[in-house]
Amino acid sequence: MCVPILIRHTVRVSRQHRSSLFTTHSLHRPQSTSLHNTNTFLHSQLMEPNKKWFLPLILLSLFPSSNSSQRHHTPAPKEVPCFVESQLSVSPTSSGALPRIAYLISGSMGDGESLKRTLKALYHPWNHYALHLDLEASATERLGLADFVNNEPLFAMFGNVRFLVKPNLVTYRGPTMVTNTLHAVAILLSQARDWDWFINLSASDYPLVTQDDLLHTLSFIPRHLNFIEHTSDIGWKEYHRAKPVIIDPGLYSINKSDVFWLSEKRKVPTAYKLFTGSAWMMLSRPFTEYCIWGWDNLPRIVLMYYANFLSSPEGYFHTVICNAEEFRNTTVNHDLHFISWDNPPKQHPHFLTLDDFQRMVDSNAPFARKFGRNELVLDKIDTELLGRNADGYVPGTWFSQANSSIINQYSAIRNITDLRPGAGAERLGRLINGLLSAEKFQANQCS
Repeated sequence: MCVPILIRHTVRVSRQHRSSLFTTHSLHRPQSTSLHNTNTFLHSQLMEPNKKWFLPLILLSLFPSSNSSQRHHTPAPKEVPCFVESQLSVSPTSSGALPRIAYLISGSMGDGESLKRTLKALYHPWNHYALHLDLEASATERLGLADFVNNEPLFAMFGNVRFLVKPNLVTYRGPTMVTNTLHAVAILLSQARDWDWFINLSASDYPLVTQDDLLHTLSFIPRHLNFIEHTSDIGWKEYHRAKPVIIDPGLYSINKSDVFWLSEKRKVPTAYKLFTGSAWMMLSRPFTEYCIWGWDNLPRIVLMYYANFLSSPEGYFHTVICNAEEFRNTTVNHDLHFISWDNPPKQHPHFLTLDDFQRMVDSNAPFARKFGRNELVLDKIDTELLGRNADGYVPGTWFSQANSSIINQYSAIRNITDLRPGAGAERLGRLINGLLSAEKFQANQCS
């Protein structure tokens, strides 16, 4: 049994106070006749010469000697101090046969239609989805996306698509993308409590496998794993990102603008080690709960530091997970994306085209980025990898061919937990098995 340290009090009785215990009746008016009579009787008994034996008896009963106390007093159990932090922990991972994914799909001005397309390519009734159009998008565009979510019969049937009504101003180079991600995680934890992994995507991301493929493959791996590309070798980023101090206007302005720089430099932290990597990841539910609750305060301290860090989405979650003792051994060093970079990489990757299609397939990754709006390669992915019709949803056992223009087809939906994995599951299985069975798997965790 532990006793909270801050509520322990000790009451000490002085010798003067002990003697006053027998005279208080003469200093205060009795509250009742019976009490007055009792005090009078006690006083008379104590003052009579032939009753001198009575006083030592009372004193002995009220204040026993140390020897008597040692013989008859039972020692109280040892009090062990406890702390609030020790009573907090993450929720256990689910034990169901089929995992469930919570997605954040975010976009900015002009991304409304791309968000719809990406959502339809990712949609499965078993999962949860949060959509966000940032404050730079017009009110008309945001209302159009909100109407789509609210009026789509399929979404109404399962209630698993949420539109973030309060928009955030998001700039990739500042910390606002991190705060937007945490905002979405908090909503999904509050309103959709039965998911296992969180995946953040943008309107320029697109899946390369079906959700049946993805859920089938993930059902065979531990659900505490976090797929996050990371390294402690920050290299040139130490001088160009860690030491400079930047201010993101997105923290206080309603208009998007680039970050600006302060002339002062700062030292690299010594209280924790910096990590960097990809801004796109698949995080376990226990770790996302830790980022929101932050019971040992590490997530908040690191968030305050990254508020003035250039491109903080490429470092915040990585630094938190690799400095948290209970999570540093849960990382898989991969972001589950195919991305085409320059060498050395620049701030943004190449836009993918038809010329990149085979390389995307050969990567075995479940997602790819960055795609332009209505890029022709997206149609090829729909046709050859997802089996998706134009403006429709990706079919599976739960639905043969879903098309948003044919409402009565939704009545034919069968058991949503029955999966029909295809070639995408085989490709993804090769990737996951290779990552988890690699000889250097343990060495790649937070290294």
